[in-house]
Order: sequence, then C-alpha cells, then structure tokens
Amino acid sequence: MENTYCVIMAGGIGSRFWPMSTTEKPKQFLDVLGVGKSLIRQTYERVLPICKSENILVVTNESYRDLVKSEIPELLDENVLCEPMRRNTAPCIAFAAYKIKQKNANASIVVLPSDHLITKEESFVEILNLAIEQARNNHSLVTLGIKPHRPDTGYGYIQFKEENSHPDDRVKKVKTFTEKPSLEIAEQFLDSGDFYWNSGIFIFHLDTIISAFDTFLHDVHALFSEGMHNFYTEGEQDFIKSTFEKCPNISIDYGIMEKSKSVDVVLADFGWSDLGTWGSLYEHLPHDKVGNAIVGGDIHLHDCSNSVIHIQGNQRALIQGLDNHIVVLANNTLLVVKKENEQEIKGYVNQMKLKK
Repeated sequence: MENTYCVIMAGGIGSRFWPMSTTEKPKQFLDVLGVGKSLIRQTYERVLPICKSENILVVTNESYRDLVKSEIPELLDENVLCEPMRRNTAPCIAFAAYKIKQKNANASIVVLPSDHLITKEESFVEILNLAIEQARNNHSLVTLGIKPHRPDTGYGYIQFKEENSHPDDRVKKVKTFTEKPSLEIAEQFLDSGDFYWNSGIFIFHLDTIISAFDTFLHDVHALFSEGMHNFYTEGEQDFIKSTFEKCPNISIDYGIMEKSKSVDVVLADFGWSDLGTWGSLYEHLPHDKVGNAIVGGDIHLHDCSNSVIHIQGNQRALIQGLDNHIVVLANNTLLVVKKENEQEIKGYVNQMKLKK
C-alpha cells in the first residue's frame, strides 16, 4: 500500500448526461444514482482499501478545483492536479505519473475515471491487487477487461490471446484493441467469447509507463521530464500551463496502449458500468413492476413503462403514455427522448446551442 498510488481522472464534462450534467457541474460531481454521494466521492472511497488517502491524486480541469475539494475535503491540496486545458487522457496521465515520480520512483499507479459505477467492490479490490502485482512483476501495461453481456456499440473492445503463462487464468496477453464497433461486429465479438469491454482502468509500474511515454509519445515525455523539478514548487502551475499548450490531444489508448506489445488484460466482472448515458444508468437503478426506473421528485406515472425518469429535487411531474423513454428535469430544463436515441443527445444539445 505504501507504494500504491491512485489517479482519478475527473476533467470531463459528461455531455451525454445533459441536462443534469453541465459544463459548470459535470456528472462526476453529482449524485446521479440518488444514493447521497457523488460519483467522484464513491470512486475515492472505493480505492481506499488499496491506497492511502495521501497517495490519491485527482486530475481535473482548473475550473473544477473547488468542486473536487468540496467532494473530497481529505484530499491534499498538492494532490489536486489542475489541467489548464483539455488534452485527453495521455497528457492527463503523464501529468500525474511524472509528478508521482518526483516523490516516489518505486510507485505503482492505478488510473481510473471518476464517474464509473462498480457494484461488487470487494471483487474490484481483489482484481486491482492482482493487476498491481502483474504490472510490478511483469513490467507490463495492464488494463481491466469487463465481461460483456450485450453487443454494446458504445464501448471499446479488447481481444485477448487464449494461451496463458500466468497461474491465474484471468490474466491474459492483449491481442488487439477495437474502438466502438458497429452492431454487427459487436455481436460477432460477443459470440466469439475472446473480446471484453475496455473499462478505461489502467495499472502501471511507474518505470513502465514512463518508458512507454519515452517510446511512443516522446514529445510528451520530453516536455514533462525536462520540467519535473517544477513539481511541488510555486512554479508548478506555470510549468503545466506551458506544457499542456504544447501537448497533443491524444488518448492513452491510441497513444500508447494500442502500440505497445507489452499489454496485459485482467478479465473481470465486478458490476461495472461507465455510466456514459441515461440508458446505462437505467440498467443499474431499481425498476417498478412495469420497468420504470425513477429517481427523485414527486413523480406520478400513468401507462408508462421501461423508462428512466429523473427529476431533480422535489419538483412534481405527471407523465402519461411513454414507453422506452428518458425523461429528465434538471436545472430548469426538460429532456424527453427515446432510449434508442440516447447516443444522439450530445448532437441534439450542440444543435440547440448553435441555434441560440
């Protein structure tokens, strides 16, 4: 535990969870499940069994610093890493990794998003410990693969090799990564049995990920390594601003994971969802006898079924005759859309903004 660090990525704006999630207060800072805790708070508490609080870092947009501190007041000020601009996950992870290196060169790092749902937390901790051991002993880049239960086109997929040199059969070598496939291909992946969902959770030993940046994203490596002496000083934020202006906008998946030949996946099934859409939230909420999932508000339904109804606060809603719909009332804004069109919400919102 002494050498284990957790990096929580919390800079996204959660646009597909509009209108509850806004640029000013995105979904990671909201209690979208109606359980009394925000998603980022749940993520923080979830990793405490493997990581001391002082070893937990949150990388976020500089405009969300106060939101992070309000949700996790225990977090050390120096462990709130503020990005001056969004540059995707590779610069985000580099920021944390090179800062950790300045303090502990023998660290193992778990990187995970702030807005995921995990319902089997004991299994999650056990899988993480296995992945940390694999990353440290095998000098490999490790990701967690989630057993798919439907042909989802919203997730990336990991194909693994059947042969296995590890005594635990859940540890596999990665064969290929595939970005969001068509429905036909996703169905083939599901039938094959050797494709798992890409969870977006990564585990590295520090030396391994630094070496990978040097090899595959050398410009990023040069920028951070040359200025490492600025970490934990008054010059840190100026250094980060200058560095991020020069960094490419690139994901860790595309920049490193898909290029490396030393990637392992630990196969897992711990009740995971990325909560990327209202439809994914629907799957993890309790349903009434006709399939409605209801959160908040003073809600009265008539002849409605298989819908997710999310009303902020104690506002009253009377809804009749909807099947397979998403209904959200939040921030003085109403959303009503068919569940089958949930992937289009982001586009609808952009069109609305353009018209305004």
